[in-house]
Amino acid sequence: MLTHTWRKSSRSGPNGACVEARLGDEGVEIRDTKLTVSPILRASRADWASLLRTSGR
Repeated sequence: MLTHTWRKSSRSGPNGACVEARLGDEGVEIRDTKLTVSPILRASRADWASLLRTSGR
């Protein structure tokens, strides 16, 4: 069961080309908003935290 709504970075521009993420029971789900039918990628919370750390967030 998903517990949160989709969220995007406050640094995302208004053009709709961004990535959104939401928390789920088993980790984080990520999608691309510029695609009308975007595949959903799933990552563990540990992997998501590692991505944020290494991406300079």
